[in-house]
Amino acid sequence: MPSVNLEYPKQPYNKVNRYDSRATYALETIHQIVNACPILHVSFNVPNSPFPTILPMIGQMGSFDRPSADTGDVLELYLHGYVSSRFVNMSRNATNDSASPGEEEGLPICVAASQVDGLVLSLTPNSHSYNYRSASLFGYAKLVTDIEEKQYAMELITNSVVRDRYRHTRVPPNAAEMQSTSVLRVKISAGSAKLRTGTPKDDTADMENGELLDRVWTGVVPVHYTLGEPIPGPYNRVKQVPSYLREFVTDSNRYAKELAVEDAMKPMAAKPKHHDDDDD
Repeated sequence: MPSVNLEYPKQPYNKVNRYDSRATYALETIHQIVNACPILHVSFNVPNSPFPTILPMIGQMGSFDRPSADTGDVLELYLHGYVSSRFVNMSRNATNDSASPGEEEGLPICVAASQVDGLVLSLTPNSHSYNYRSASLFGYAKLVTDIEEKQYAMELITNSVVRDRYRHTRVPPNAAEMQSTSVLRVKISAGSAKLRTGTPKDDTADMENGELLDRVWTGVVPVHYTLGEPIPGPYNRVKQVPSYLREFVTDSNRYAKELAVEDAMKPMAAKPKHHDDDDD
């Protein structure tokens, strides 16, 4: 863990403007949100297209050079991709000819991660909201060509899906598997996160309306990702669910529920002048 709490620099593209009291630029918070999100949405510009492309991908923050570094350290994002995909090919060929001196090479991309932790039900529709955690990263993607780094990233990403899964499979991947799979390393330039926790907040006039208070239920419905009972595949010959998998399911479900309930009960800062929805 670093001796200081590191933060990403504020840039025009990562600065949170609306409800900035909910913003954080702390590496630890941002990286934890990204690592906890099962699907990341990666966007990049495509030549000769009026629209950016958005891809759902799996990925994980890590450091090949410092594998023991935790989420509060400077890390890179590793993304898993198919070898012939357009994203991989563009990252492979990216040279960043227009980059300023000292700017990173690679394909400029944006990465978004979000989790909903609760449905916040208020007295009026305009005051309804979510309890949530969201993070955005901005960086440059390059294809990983070093075999050891690629294997490191594949283990990192596999274990992010199911804890300790990698070593309980046939490893290392064979030559054909390594050749058909690509890993992208994203050098992060900036990032930010935005979070909401707590109970509903309503206007003073509505809070003083006794008839309304007696008629409309207010509160938070916790939302959490739940893993079900493992179902064996058609050629599975292992009779019992392995302990590492059973423990992972149990631990993940307990943690997700505790987090959602805890966030619902946290106090929230005074409500802004406008209603409680979020634009950016």
